[in-house]
Parts: sequence; structure tokens; C-alpha cells
Amino acid sequence: MSHEAVIKLEERTARLTILIDPRKKAVFERLCAQEDLTPSQVVRRMIRGYIEQRLGRPWTPGKETPSSERRGNPRRRAPRP
Repeated sequence: MSHEAVIKLEERTARLTILIDPRKKAVFERLCAQEDLTPSQVVRRMIRGYIEQRLGRPWTPGKETPSSERRGNPRRRAPRP
């Protein structure tokens, strides 16, 4: 895959909505600003790191994970007390 193709795949976007404590969000945004990064940039970096950690190898855009590499069912949320 050419470098241009990798960049084009990386530029595609999908929205991810999360709920977070407002105080934690404020601290996160302040820390991101101190590094001159947007919260989205930091979250994308964290997601990529998580993917690579779970796969055990560098992740390449457009290269799907073979079913043999998938590790069981996704975690289920624990019931709230």
C-alpha cells in the first residue's frame, strides 16, 4: 500500500461519542491544550496504541484483523451497584 493510500485511509472519519465526568473532561482538555494538541488527537493516539497493544503488532489502516487474531467476546459491562 502506498504512503498516499495510507494517509487517505487515516483521514476518513467516524464519530465516537463517549460520556465522561465533566471535571475529568475539563482536566483532559487543559492538559491537551498544554501540549498544543486537540482532545481528538490524543484520543486517536490512545485508541491506536490500544489496538496495537491488543494485536501485538503495529496496526496498518485498511488491514483488517483476521478472525484468528480476535480474542474472545468483548467485555460486558458490570452491573451498576
